[in-house]
Parts: sequence; C-alpha cells; structure tokens
Amino acid sequence: MLTGLAFGLLAAAAWGIVDIAGALTARQIGSLRVQIGTLVVGLASFVVFTLLRPDLLGPDWLTGAIIGLPLGIFAAAGYITYMTALRLGPISVVSPVAVSYGGLSVILAVVLRGESLNGLQATGALLATVGVALTAVVLEEGTLRSAKIVGPGVVMALLTVLLFGLLGVLLAGPVRDHGWLPILLGSRFGNLAGGVVLFVVAMLTGSGRFRTVLDPGRAVTRRIVALLVLAGVCDTAAFSVFAIGLEQAPVWIVTLASSFGPVLVVLFAIAQLGERLRPVQWMGLAALAGGLGVLALAG
Repeated sequence: MLTGLAFGLLAAAAWGIVDIAGALTARQIGSLRVQIGTLVVGLASFVVFTLLRPDLLGPDWLTGAIIGLPLGIFAAAGYITYMTALRLGPISVVSPVAVSYGGLSVILAVVLRGESLNGLQATGALLATVGVALTAVVLEEGTLRSAKIVGPGVVMALLTVLLFGLLGVLLAGPVRDHGWLPILLGSRFGNLAGGVVLFVVAMLTGSGRFRTVLDPGRAVTRRIVALLVLAGVCDTAAFSVFAIGLEQAPVWIVTLASSFGPVLVVLFAIAQLGERLRPVQWMGLAALAGGLGVLALAG
C-alpha cells in the first residue's frame, strides 16, 4: 500500500504543478487554450518517450492504444465539466465538491473491483478526503450567503466527481492487461481529440458561454510558452506515475493520493502570491496531514 501512496502523491505533486502553471497562464490566454496547449505538449512527450523506449509497448500495444482512446475522451469530459462548474459557481461550493473525487474513487474501487479496506485505512481515507476538500474551500464576501447548494454549477461539480472518480477504476484493468504505456498513449490522443472538438465548437459558435474559458487576453509570450511546456511535461509525468501505480498497488490508495494536487496550489498561493489561509483551510491541511499519517501507519 505504501507503494501506491507514493505513486499517488508523486502524481498529485505533478498535477499540482500543472494547475499552478495553468492558473498563471489561463488569465492571459484563456483556460481552454491552456488546456489545448498542455494536451499537445503532453501528447508530444508521450510520443517522444515511446520512440525512445519502444520495448515498453509490448507485442499487443495497438490493442491497448485503441482501448485507451475512449478513456482519454472520458477524461476530457471530466476536464470540461470541471471548467464549466468553476465558471457557473459558486466557487465556494463547487471547488471543494469537485476535488473530493478521491473519496468516491475509494468507494468505487471497493464496489466495482472488490478491493477492501480495514478500519485504519478507511479512517485515513476519510480524513484525507475531508482535508483536501476543506483546503480547496474558497470564501468570498457574501458568497456563502448567496450560494445555492443545488444549482447548475454544483451539478457539474458532482458530474466531475463522478467522471474523475471512475477514471482511475476504469484505467486499472486495461493498464494491468496491456501495460501502462499503450493505454496512456491511446488515451492522450483521445484526450486531445476531446479538447480540440470543444475548442472548435467554441470558436465556431462564438457563444458568450465560452467567453470565460476562451478570452484571448494577452499575446502569447515566451513565458506563457515555457509554462505550457512545463504543464504538458508534468501532465505526462503525472499520468505515467499514476498508471504505474495502478499496475502495482490497490486502485483506491493510488486514486485517493493523486487527488491531493490542489493542496500544492494552495501552498504556492501562500508562498508566492502572499495569500492567507482561512481557518477552514488550516483545518483542511491538518485533516489531510492526519489522514496521510494514518494511511502510512496502515501500510
């Protein structure tokens, strides 16, 4: 179990860097363009790695790549619902709901894959899930008073939880049957295809509903390109260690640990942007640390 925890945390750290790079660039060129740029770099990274290490593909790699293709489209749907949820808001409700998919993945791994947790592991998983959700809470003046617990944004956030929660469970079987590289290679193509379709739709329709994710803002600078390359490479690394973890460890611990990326974003905001944590976020960090400690002891 400790192996799965380690791989999941490595994936979370890499995805945290992707989120930070995305946040710094999305304000300038729009989040949808950032997603497309990240996916292009990520796919290119996978192709280069595959050319360097073809021995990792295995004899049945084409079948694995074909199986991975719809999984990539499935992941793209999760990204889209997440962006939509943040746009619709309220962020104070949507953000902690969306990042709690790790808890659902634990339940799905037990129900769909027959995995099991002892009492200590279940306690650690619960503490960690609550912790990452509280850490992601965004409080703005008047937001909670005007927030609707049930609304379009919350519905999209719940759909995001379902899609991301299912993703790790759906990946595990193919990864173990065909190897991680063929599955991810196919899924990267599917992921990019889904993002490109959304981008084309947004450009052709010119609808105002896409304005917040397609706002061109500033011109693309070298700094933006460098951040997109960083995001794409880290996204590649994150998916790779995540998939390797799924090969070697229980699905529930890998997917749960990989959902802790938003915590790194919060720590970056404190260290580099001078933001201050709210008491509820400190409580979240404490719960997350306690959950990780319990999981380490349970391993």
